[in-house]
Amino acid sequence: MMFIDRSKEMDALQKRYISDDFEFMVIYGRRRIGKTELIKQFSKDKRHIYFLSPQDTEDMQISKFLKTISRFFDEPKPDIKDWSDAIDYLKTKLEKEKMVFSIDEFPYLVQTNRSILSYLQGMIDGIRSDSMLILSGSSISIMESEVMGHKSPLYGRRSGQIDLQPFDFTTSLEIIDYPLEESVRSFSITGGTPMYLLQFDYDLSLEENLKEKILDKTSFMYEEPVFLLRTELRNPNRYMSILEAIAAGNTVPNRISDATGIDPGPLSKYLKTLRRLRLIKREIPVTAEQKRSKRSIYRIDDDYFRFWFRFIEPKRSWIEETPEKVLAEDIMSSLDEFTSKTFEDISMEYVRKEYDLPNVGRWWTRGTRSSVRRNSGNSCRYKEDEIDIVGLDEKRCKILFGECKWSNSKVDTSLLDHLKRKSKKVRWMNKDREEDYVLFSRSGFTEDLIERCSGSDRVHLYSLEDMMKVFGSQPYDRKRTA
Repeated sequence: MMFIDRSKEMDALQKRYISDDFEFMVIYGRRRIGKTELIKQFSKDKRHIYFLSPQDTEDMQISKFLKTISRFFDEPKPDIKDWSDAIDYLKTKLEKEKMVFSIDEFPYLVQTNRSILSYLQGMIDGIRSDSMLILSGSSISIMESEVMGHKSPLYGRRSGQIDLQPFDFTTSLEIIDYPLEESVRSFSITGGTPMYLLQFDYDLSLEENLKEKILDKTSFMYEEPVFLLRTELRNPNRYMSILEAIAAGNTVPNRISDATGIDPGPLSKYLKTLRRLRLIKREIPVTAEQKRSKRSIYRIDDDYFRFWFRFIEPKRSWIEETPEKVLAEDIMSSLDEFTSKTFEDISMEYVRKEYDLPNVGRWWTRGTRSSVRRNSGNSCRYKEDEIDIVGLDEKRCKILFGECKWSNSKVDTSLLDHLKRKSKKVRWMNKDREEDYVLFSRSGFTEDLIERCSGSDRVHLYSLEDMMKVFGSQPYDRKRTA
């Protein structure tokens, strides 16, 4: 089995492991992101005990904790009834020989008895060992506040932490094995979550994968968002409504409120919870100040959730009856429109790799509200000027403007002209700044545009093939894991 990427994380863990001191590492991140696999891959060639915290009573948690340790040392389980003595028992084992002890889904233990934090503090402060303790968890709020927060008994005691993130497009190409355009479409569905990437069979067409791996109600991915929301939330119904509203294009709070019927007051709390779970993110224009900006919008921060709440959740009754019809008439017919947002993200990833710019994001300005007809009903939206990519370098007084087009037709000079007009509205060091323009196109560029830009070192054109020279790709090997 070959482990995909995570080289930085593996190096960080290995660096701590080879020290002569006791090391305490914290690993956290969303579910399905690969925390358990990272721990297992790091520990496989070391003396290691892995304990998966159960959602159980405190007595059962302690019993299973002790049984895991005693079984490893081939000795009877000690007659211990509380966490204080259980942690002392662990301490004697960690002092006996160099080893790694991992507690996965640690928040389950904290939720049952918060005192375990103080017992671990006592162990860490008094231990004389070169062993390593790893605490891992999917509840980001508990890991950040109860384990690493300044009010936690464990505050200041960790050797380091790893906030495990989804794979970027570059790394995902080590798994995705499609032609260029289809790779982008596939990534727009699975995103960089390792578990979802590995669900697809790349010997099948993308359409066949959608049918077998998502629309089949017996498949793992069909109920996945519901399962995760029920795992994290007591009553997920309103959160599902909010996610469906955002997936439908309602990105500002008043429109989310109108679409869901949730009053603005309670809505802000729901949005905060979804942000804490890293299912949505709040975006502001790249030139705005984070705390002061009133131009914030909300986007779903997981590509599969965005896909599921756009195409699956609103049509589940139809999928039950006629999945082939939903696939052909709704998903496949709209997939390129859906993929265009992902293409923006991939183009932004390209800019971050190729241009030395400290701050890269999107830019928009909100205008007056206007009534528009949307689907079969009336709604309101803001007229906006938007730029897909803006990169800033304050020290060098440089700014980059970029537009992305995921379309069947070649990009012509009108897109560049329009981008330059919009760029004048971006208020950022306007008198002194040095400006660059980049255009990204799925289908390439017209001869007129290429000729116009040929003598300029300030305008850069990138086709999908050009981008792939930077991203690169490797043949897919089904023995790899993530």
